[in-house]
Amino acid sequence: NACSSLDHQKDPTCTITMPNLGDEFPNFEAETTIGTIKFHEWLGGSWAILFSHPADYTPVCTTELGVAAKLAPEFAKRGVKMIALSCDSVEDHNGWVKDIQSYSQEPGSWPYPIISDKNRELAVKFGMLDPAEKDKKGLPLTARVVFIIGPDKKLKLSLLYPATTGRNFDEILRVIDSLKLTAEKKVATPANWKQGERCMVLPSVKPEDVPKLFPKGVEIASVPSGKQYMRFTAQPE
Repeated sequence: NACSSLDHQKDPTCTITMPNLGDEFPNFEAETTIGTIKFHEWLGGSWAILFSHPADYTPVCTTELGVAAKLAPEFAKRGVKMIALSCDSVEDHNGWVKDIQSYSQEPGSWPYPIISDKNRELAVKFGMLDPAEKDKKGLPLTARVVFIIGPDKKLKLSLLYPATTGRNFDEILRVIDSLKLTAEKKVATPANWKQGERCMVLPSVKPEDVPKLFPKGVEIASVPSGKQYMRFTAQPE
């Protein structure tokens, strides 16, 4: 079990773990820039991305939130709700957003809420801390974590970046395309796959079921072992 932030302050060796893939993502209540939310209620039956940041008014985070704001229509097109988290107050978040909008040239209404985790409760609960990077008080900064949660409220993907490395949001969109496709179709996506490119037939699909499941046909790549596991097909619709 994840320890609380109070436990962690008393005993830094207590176990803090990220949610596991396939587990229901824990529900929580938090203050945000759109008011108090209960995460599962906010999520509803949608896909969602929760991405954390070390601190407000910091350079890499400013570029990341700006890029995320620019890409908000792409997330919306995929039916994915967005929510960020940073270890500062809602008041700080609202002030910081003005800087982000100015820097990224994204005026108008801000497209997604930002969670206030100023006591680091959620950062500790979800194993988001980066022990190598400290704030002015000597406390560990929140790492750059990405959680993608499905409409069944289960964790579909987690990514953990150190505080010093900004994320690639084009890659996050690519991953979401793969997650949504493979959740519905009996395919997997190969290395560097992009939307519209050919996919791979799951090893669990029996040869006799291939014609029914993949009417566009399947190409089998030849390998020295002679095993016919490299099966490619056009992206299912």
